[in-house]
Amino acid sequence: MRILILEDDPFIASDLQAILEDEGHEVVGVFDSLAETYDHLEDGFDYALLDVDVVGGKSFGVAAALAERDIPFAFVSASQPSDLPQSLRQFAFIPKPFEESAILESIGETSSRSFPC
Repeated sequence: MRILILEDDPFIASDLQAILEDEGHEVVGVFDSLAETYDHLEDGFDYALLDVDVVGGKSFGVAAALAERDIPFAFVSASQPSDLPQSLRQFAFIPKPFEESAILESIGETSSRSFPC
């Protein structure tokens, strides 16, 4: 899969990238800000991992844009699922600190289920 990462902590971003690439996925971009991520929403990717709190604010707008495009994603965050707007609570949420298996399971589930509309 081609995967986009939105994460403002460079160590976590590097860990996520390594986990994904070790499993044969292609990371199409690692971004730390909302503005940069918005610029790359049309780059053609299959999945995204989004931190909630990043440079420029919260990633809720990016998440909504991905949902509109039917691009599956998961939040990877130290925030609580209850911090998400009601409209985004149906999407995968992986709490930090995360387990590698949780990241890979979220991606694996994408191919085996329908994406919420």
